[in-house]
This record gives sequence, structure tokens and C-alpha cells, in this order.
Amino acid sequence: MSGQRFFPRQTLRLGAIAAATLALSACNFAPLHQTPAAPVPTTLSATATADTAPASSAAQQQAQALDWVQAPALREVIALALTHNRDLRVALANIERARAQYGITRADLLPTVAASGQLSRNRTAADLNNSGVSTLTTQYTAQLGFTSFELDLWGRVRNLSEAALQQYLQSEDTQRNVQLSLVADVANAWLTLASNMAQLTLARDTLQAREKSFALTQRVYDLGGTSGLVLAQNRITVDTARGEVARFTAQVARDRNALNLLVGGPVPEALLPDAQLWRQPQMPAALLPVAPDLPSSALLRRPDVQAAERSLRAANANIGAARAALFPTISLTGSVGTGSRELGGLFDAGNGTWSFVPLVRLPLFDGGRSRANVQVAEANQQVAVAQYEKAVQTAFRETADALADRAQWQERLDAQAAVVASSRKALELSQARFDSGADNFLTVLDAQRTLFAAEQTLIGLRLAEQLNRVTLYKVLGGPDRTALASAKP
Repeated sequence: MSGQRFFPRQTLRLGAIAAATLALSACNFAPLHQTPAAPVPTTLSATATADTAPASSAAQQQAQALDWVQAPALREVIALALTHNRDLRVALANIERARAQYGITRADLLPTVAASGQLSRNRTAADLNNSGVSTLTTQYTAQLGFTSFELDLWGRVRNLSEAALQQYLQSEDTQRNVQLSLVADVANAWLTLASNMAQLTLARDTLQAREKSFALTQRVYDLGGTSGLVLAQNRITVDTARGEVARFTAQVARDRNALNLLVGGPVPEALLPDAQLWRQPQMPAALLPVAPDLPSSALLRRPDVQAAERSLRAANANIGAARAALFPTISLTGSVGTGSRELGGLFDAGNGTWSFVPLVRLPLFDGGRSRANVQVAEANQQVAVAQYEKAVQTAFRETADALADRAQWQERLDAQAAVVASSRKALELSQARFDSGADNFLTVLDAQRTLFAAEQTLIGLRLAEQLNRVTLYKVLGGPDRTALASAKP
């Protein structure tokens, strides 16, 4: 074939191929970047609110399964958190990533088969040919083959796949632990908000009562019936109550911000706790029944303990993979196909091609790299053992502490309620003695402070008792109540 005759046509074809290549190079499979909408109110005012999407049906079912949560509003808030909390979304995304990573390592156990087609054209200049005429060589090939498939004789690939599997299962346990902690944190934040709202109500009621008392004392002072000292002392009680109102007003705002962060958006007003919650006979968190002979092995079901065990299993598998790297590896590369100078004769008889390339790799000297990798894997396994043991010890300590506190709560609440009743009676008697002139106002002032402190302490103890119930749910790994009540050693 004459090069002078073919060159213009070849130039056109090459130009067409180049144009097609440039057109395809403009393709971009990366997703278009879009900045997520800020999930916060449009203003920073303390009362700013924003619409929160309803909780998903799955989250609502999970919240309804929490039979220790007695307050319907708290269940709704927990359901919102299970839908919108960002830490939980991160944990779920980590599960998907670990699942995909496991799929990658699992695929290494099987050969990767690929089909390929190739068109090759080469032009040789006339000066390079013995005939003195330029030539054009065309070759069409179609192949089916696999590349560098490792025969897993020593279990290296299997152990890497096992390590990836354990990491995937660990991510699931971590997600369960995040969800468990989220439920407990939301309950604690909601109960803390309720407690500080009760403290704010108490401070406001106290301020209102002391302002009335001050107004009465002011009139008596104007009539000359009392001294300026009594008026000043009465004013101190009013200003003290004003300071407490301001303090708890700010604290309630901070508590709402903390709850909104856990939920993933502003909590609707209808789902916020009632300031009179602690005066109701039914508390928001019920007491979990726990068998008196609950075995320590029940704590092994905690998601954080199970995640630590998964990490230990993955470390063991990595030791096997590192040890296998000390031995020879055999990898195979092969293909079958057909080739021809003409496209129409590509699949004609006699044009078949094949290749088979086994490769044996025997490590002789790598400066101790492979053995150092084994030592690293063994050290990681020792770290995983210590972390697992620490997780078990931490679970035992947390559960023992929660159970120890639980045994004394009712007595502490009854004792503090008696202190409040006695303080209120002492205030009434002190006020009566002052009104009759038998005592000075300092006694009344001291009784007021004692009653206010006693009522604050009672609210704090009720909150701590409720938080202990939530903690008990968390440290036991969120178990089923029936299993707890019927657990046997």
C-alpha cells in the first residue's frame, strides 16, 4: 500500500480519533458540589426557632421500644434525635464505608476478569523500509483474561478479608454504641432542662414572695414601725432572689441549646418539659428491673465491649496476613483471544491467541521489613487485648457504680423531702415570732435561705435520681428488661 495514497486518509482518521478523545475528556463523573444548607435558625437570638423535620418511622419505633421512658414528649425528642443527630449520621456513613472496604478485600479472593479490544496501526517511513516504500500495518485483537491473581496458599488474602470483615462488624457495634449514648444523652439533656426549669420556677416564686414581703416591710418602715436595718435585710433577700432568677434563666437557655445540638435541630415547644414535672407522681424515667444475681458476663453484650472484641479479632487476622508475607507468593496472569490484520477476519479459524504467565515471588532480603511488619501486627494485637480488657473493666465499674447509687436514692429523697418540710415549718415559726416582736429579722432571713437551699437541693436530687436510671440503661448496654429481670448466673 502506497504511503502517498494513504497518508491524507490516515490523517483524517487520526484527527477524528483525537477529536473524539478530546470530547470524551470533557466528561466528569464527580458529583456537583453543593454546600449543605445550615441546619440552624436564621438568627442567634435565644428564642430563635426553626422547623425540624418529623422523625422517621423507624426512629419512632425505636423510641417507642424504650419502655423505661414514661414521658411521651421525651420519646418524641429521642425519635427526632435518632433521625437528625449528626454524630449518628457519621456512624452510619462509617458502616457503609467499612462495608465497601470489606467488599474490596473480599474481591481479592477471586480473579478479576476483563475483556479488551484493541486496534493498532503503525506506519513505517519509506527510508526505514528495505523496499523504499512507506508501509502501514494494521492489527485487530480481542482478549479475555485475568491479571496478577494471587494463589492464596498461606492465607494472606483470607486474613486480610477477615480483618476487613471484623472492622465492618466493629463499625456496626460502634454505631450501636453511638445510638445508645445518644439516647442516654438526649434523656439526660431533657431531664436537666426540666430540672433547671423547675429551679427557675422556684426562683421566680421566691422572688415574688420576697417582693411582697419587702413591699409590706417598706410600708411598715414608712409608718415608723420598723428599723432601716430590717428594711435593708429584707432588700438583700429580694436582690438574692433576682440574681437566682437571672442565673437560671441563662442556664435554661444553655440547656435548650445543648438539647437542640443533640437532636440535630430546634426542638418544638410542645416537646419541651414542663416546669412542674418534678411535682407529678409519675417520673419521666422508670426504674429498670435488674436481677439481684445478674452475672458479669451480661456486660459482654455492651456494644463498646463487642466493638473492642472485633478490634481484637481483626488484629489476630492481621498477624496471619503479616506472617504469610514471609512465604513465597504465586500470582497468575493469563488471557485468551483472537487477532487479525483485518476486522472481518478477527474471529476466523486459526486466529486464536493465548498467554499464561505464572509468577513466583520469593522474598530473599528486604532489610527485615517483613519481620518488622509481623512485630507491628503482634504489638497491635497486644494493644487490642489491653483495650478489650479495659473496656470490660470500665463496663463493670460503671455498672457497679450505678447499682450502688441506686440502692440509696429513695432514702436520700425521703430525707431531703423531710428537710424541706422542716425548713418550711421553721420559716413559718420565725416569721410569726418576728411579727410578734419576739425575735429579729435575721432569724427570718436565715430561715428563708435555708428553705430555698433545701428546695433547690431536693430538685437536684430528683434530677440525679432520674439520671441514675438513664445511666443504668446505658451501662447495661440498652438490654431488654425481661432479660435483665430473668438473668441467671
